[in-house]
Amino acid sequence: MIELENVAYSYGDGELLADVSVVLAPGSFHFLTGPSGAGKTTILNLCTGILSPTSGRARAFGADFAALDRDDMALIRRRIGIVHQDCRFLDHLSVAENIALPLTVAGRGREAQHGQDLQELMAWCGLTDRANARPPELSGGERQRAALARAVIMSPDVILADEPTGNVDWEMSQRLLTLLVQLNQMGKTILIATHDLNLIRAAKSQIQTRVLRIAGRRLQLAGAAL
Repeated sequence: MIELENVAYSYGDGELLADVSVVLAPGSFHFLTGPSGAGKTTILNLCTGILSPTSGRARAFGADFAALDRDDMALIRRRIGIVHQDCRFLDHLSVAENIALPLTVAGRGREAQHGQDLQELMAWCGLTDRANARPPELSGGERQRAALARAVIMSPDVILADEPTGNVDWEMSQRLLTLLVQLNQMGKTILIATHDLNLIRAAKSQIQTRVLRIAGRRLQLAGAAL
């Protein structure tokens, strides 16, 4: 579904990533770990075409990002749901409106306002009672669940999550993990960037996962020591 082939990426004069190759196959579950500043968020952005590699190839659904025009890139990105580390809500909109925003942007605003799917999604994430709240009124866990709901409202094939449990307690981390595992069991491809090794261990006890570690600007398959 998404493939990075011998990808390198540089910021200014400094090379952050070198010779990175990974394939996110349909229905797979991956963790991406490494120290702060190692390039986890950069790899997620390369997987969505937000960033272009300095060298190498980045592909999604059989298409080379470098060969896509703006419209084709927009269609590809609708198949990829992203949970940003900082959530990026519009504070003047309600929680329900923020979750439905991708539908509105895609010209499906009426569906966003009246669709049963939105109500079911909010119930799945445990946010029905917070539908009319504004983002600043939410707890950290509620914000993360709302961000996940927004990422999957378009029923993407791939979900990329950047430190989705970084600002919540362990109980909420487990709840978010349960939602992500359920998505994977529905056939979604999952890639989670995290520094939380306990979260990775908890996932490995529930589902088959691959753990990728950034070390020395390169991507390595982590061993059983995790």
